[in-house]
Amino acid sequence: MIRIEDLHKKFGRNHVLSGTNLSIKSPGIYAVLGPNGSGKTTLIKCILGMVIPTSGEIEVEGKAVKKNWKYRQEINYLPQIANFPGNLRVFELIAMIKDLRQKPSQDDVLISSFGLAPYLNSKLASLSGGTRQKVNILLAFMFNSPLIILDEPTTGLDPAALISLKKLIQKEKNQGKTILITTHIMQFVEEMADTIVYLLEGKIYFKGTIKELKERTGENNFDHAIATIATNFENV
Repeated sequence: MIRIEDLHKKFGRNHVLSGTNLSIKSPGIYAVLGPNGSGKTTLIKCILGMVIPTSGEIEVEGKAVKKNWKYRQEINYLPQIANFPGNLRVFELIAMIKDLRQKPSQDDVLISSFGLAPYLNSKLASLSGGTRQKVNILLAFMFNSPLIILDEPTTGLDPAALISLKKLIQKEKNQGKTILITTHIMQFVEEMADTIVYLLEGKIYFKGTIKELKERTGENNFDHAIATIATNFENV
């Protein structure tokens, strides 16, 4: 599904990714974790082709992504911050995205699941942060794609919407999809993730299950295991 080899990305003197290697062959839910500045968002944007690596190779579905943008049609993406014109109405935004992707969509089901029907005629600028996030989730799951990338998907969600999101992610996993998630909510990770991918200083220092992480760090508590990596990664 995804192969990343010796990936480097520099922004001026800032070496954000420094020899990142990652192989994801099986469907499932992968939590991409790490402290601020560890390279999580840069890594995701490199996979998406939104950031061009300084060096290294990326393959998605066995095809190199360099100078090949068609592969992105098979990726669903929820950005951490989605910037759409505030004067667009919700139904107009949905129609615009459907027109761009030209694929069958399940927007009606998602509108119902997240209670968005009352807001379809509302302008984006008038929506609360939580409602905007529900719209963004709808856009990210509207199309049938084998790879789904979610950057901080729980931001602003109320408990009912969070439950709907968890069910949606689990449903996609059960259909054989690969889901990459970045988040700072460890309870969400512990509940949802099959595999942890932990970045530090632009490199992947751990990839495995939560059980394996606890065994490797000697911690019974997931939060404590993550903290152990963050503070003593040279011994992990």
